[in-house]
Amino acid sequence: MNDRERFLATMNYQPRDRCPWWEMWYWQDTLDLWHQEGLPEDVHLEEYLDVDRREHVPVSIGLMPGFQRETLEETDEYEVFRRTDGVICKQFKGDRAGRMPQWLRFPMETRDDWENVIKPRLNPASPARYPLYWEEKKRIWAQRDYPLAIGGGSIYGWIRNWMGLNNVCTAFYDDPDWMHEMMDYLAEFLVTTLERALQEVEIDYVTMWEDMAYKAGPHISPRMFREFMLEPYKKVTSLFHDHGAHLIFVDSDGDSGPLVPLWLEGGVTGLYPIERAAGMDAVALRKEFGRDLRLIGGIDKRAMKEGPAAIDAELAHVAPIVADGGYIPWCDHLVPPDVPLEHYMYYVRRMKEMTLDPAGFRA
Repeated sequence: MNDRERFLATMNYQPRDRCPWWEMWYWQDTLDLWHQEGLPEDVHLEEYLDVDRREHVPVSIGLMPGFQRETLEETDEYEVFRRTDGVICKQFKGDRAGRMPQWLRFPMETRDDWENVIKPRLNPASPARYPLYWEEKKRIWAQRDYPLAIGGGSIYGWIRNWMGLNNVCTAFYDDPDWMHEMMDYLAEFLVTTLERALQEVEIDYVTMWEDMAYKAGPHISPRMFREFMLEPYKKVTSLFHDHGAHLIFVDSDGDSGPLVPLWLEGGVTGLYPIERAAGMDAVALRKEFGRDLRLIGGIDKRAMKEGPAAIDAELAHVAPIVADGGYIPWCDHLVPPDVPLEHYMYYVRRMKEMTLDPAGFRA
């Protein structure tokens, strides 16, 4: 089987030669340390690890134009700067790891900011939303042997980024009409922007993004999700389903379990990365939601730090749902720098062994 056939067979619970091998998320500090431990610096990591190919359709659905990056304050230790999403933050100099900065100010504080600063940058007709040489890319994708995804955007997560967590959570109470207005607009923007791609390219799966939970649970209640987000989700996912892209995954860190029934009701069919430290468990999710919910992730990064015995135990835990299908194991978020290269390479080797024969795998 080729990579595309294998992915589609896995996610549709059909016979396949093996489960897909996917890996992709690492802190920059992790890669720097691995290079010191022997990882070649002149290789493509996915090729080096011999994992399956997958690609995304590069339709730009973010703010356009983005904000100009601007340094506002600088010392020997830190920099205060405006990011391209408009957020002003403070970060230690030389921090390439992607760790969270200190957020100081957000670009959307009032309705006027929405109307005059953010909304004008969400014009679905902006010519640069689609890449140059689109027709050529379409011809290449039509002959592909790997799965092709498209970004499905966000209903809550983007607004949280523009407003800040505290502000967006209180806005649901202080100005519910505004929250409805923004979420409805985002749904319409996404449908209008992405419809051309769905009409012209056969998409295999969709990746949406929310990051709307912490370790103790979601940022908002299921009741609020139903009131504000369910209809926008149905509008966006209907576009994908209508064009045959039925594998729709939401990326949300933390314990997002209470929201899963609503995502399913809203047309979503998959979840990742399934953070173990937040109490998420791919096996438990399969038991609760059955085959309606496809899964990606769920391998505890802390086991990779501990070493072979913990890694084997994690892989043995998920082996039954690998055998069942509708699941691709990978690290439950970015691989952190406390994971030695030796442990990670052991994980990759044992992950491949397990996915080739999940029924026969032993810790």
